[in-house]
Amino acid sequence: MTLLDQPAGPSASVWPPNAHGPRRDPAPLLPDPEPFRLLDTPAADKLDPELLRDLYRRLVLGRRYNQQATTLTKQGRLAVYPASTGQEACQIAAALVLREDDWLFPSYRDTLAVVSRGVRPVEALTLLRGNAHHGWDPKAHRTAPLSTPLATQAPHAVGLAHAARLRGDDVVALTLVGDGGTSEGDFHEALNFAGVLNAPVVFLVQNNGYAISVPLSKQSAAPTLAHKAVGYGISGRLVDGNDAAAMHTVLTEAVEHARSGRGPVLVEAVTYRLEAHTNADDATRYRTPDEVDAWQARDPLTVLERHLRDHDLIDDAGVAAAAEAAEELAAEMRAEFHSEPELDPMSLFTHVYAEPTPQLREQADLLAAELAAEADAR
Repeated sequence: MTLLDQPAGPSASVWPPNAHGPRRDPAPLLPDPEPFRLLDTPAADKLDPELLRDLYRRLVLGRRYNQQATTLTKQGRLAVYPASTGQEACQIAAALVLREDDWLFPSYRDTLAVVSRGVRPVEALTLLRGNAHHGWDPKAHRTAPLSTPLATQAPHAVGLAHAARLRGDDVVALTLVGDGGTSEGDFHEALNFAGVLNAPVVFLVQNNGYAISVPLSKQSAAPTLAHKAVGYGISGRLVDGNDAAAMHTVLTEAVEHARSGRGPVLVEAVTYRLEAHTNADDATRYRTPDEVDAWQARDPLTVLERHLRDHDLIDDAGVAAAAEAAEELAAEMRAEFHSEPELDPMSLFTHVYAEPTPQLREQADLLAAELAAEADAR
């Protein structure tokens, strides 16, 4: 008989006073058994038509953005591009529900969310172009730099949110993580600190089924990734990541929950990466065409357009107008990437430390001397 098999004694429920604190009821923290949906349900009839049309326009722009960025990669104008095709509803909703003074903490696949926050595409794609570590002013856009290491941005989001609350600022931080990122220690440390500090932060996990080529079944044995929330004393939500209306509703509620002081929220969006992990990946080696086709039928853009047409909320003219705006965005991207940027090698030393260390100053002086010598030799 193991310890767990032994029957409880008469005093098993009597605990002496200690520092453990009261036990919390886990039930309110658990996600729904199935992903929350709105489109194609009776509840969809109560949705704001203008919000749905706005979401549609943004999805069309997002899809064209992904297509154009992928083309730029094939032309050699981007070093690499991790497309978010099929995940656009997650990223657009994440940006849309935040106030101007809130903060977004993206990962490397989340450039669409960054663009949706008002950052120019050429700036959002600077890191992936290989020209610099970063392309926009984080403070101006309240958007942190892209995080290439998995989940390292999650503790940063918690720290900023906690600091903002200590200052009395009414600010929420929202961080985007992939399902692969939930296997990283940084993710769990962030959840733990967020729960203990009751930080106003929302974790959005875009569960697209694969960490590069590793399926979720080989990453986690949890019922859902949203169930991981309860282990850290925070609320978990499960939502259909291909339902733009559901994404907007759940994230709006999560941000308000965090802002009102009721604690952080972990939202798992069940979605799918329709394209390869990056342009350097061969997705046919680990998933079948039938699988991709099945998810193609749940394309967030297709699902929303069908709903709008079925309810007479958009016509051919509206669809054409959205497509025209998307082509204008693509043309703008092509124009911005047509010329090579003027790079300053000395910018390598900018923003490394608030006060440069002696070693950093020495390296900067060495590079400056080499650049001067090259200039004199011309």
